[in-house]
Amino acid sequence: MMSMEFERVLSYFDEDGDGKISPNELRSRMMKIGGEFQLKEAEIAIEALDSDGDGLLCLEDLIKLMESGGEEEKLKDLREAFEMYDNEGCGFITPKSLKRMLKKLGDSKSIEECKLMIGRFDLNGDGVLSFEEFKIMME
Repeated sequence: MMSMEFERVLSYFDEDGDGKISPNELRSRMMKIGGEFQLKEAEIAIEALDSDGDGLLCLEDLIKLMESGGEEEKLKDLREAFEMYDNEGCGFITPKSLKRMLKKLGDSKSIEECKLMIGRFDLNGDGVLSFEEFKIMME
């Protein structure tokens, strides 16, 4: 995201125009976008992100929040995708579970082909894909 976009987000929340977001401003805007949001929750959220301890969010705090939020979201999506392939629930994608998932997606592969596919990203050579290996494969 460009810093101009972050500045627009900041000014959306910053109702009094002081360049910072107070718990009251955060709560007020969150309720406008349709959420139940207690003042205490807003205070806790701001306290967790406030880099200079003034009880307010500045532009840098907001950028950190928005960029980290993206990472967490990506990680959650990857974890869900991984779990779809790990249909045996063993914590790994095996050639058999890969074959089963590909078949569901309409792509028939032999166990040998699945072993080759896994082999390309199997960094430790154990014949299965861990979540870490899956993450690297998806990048």
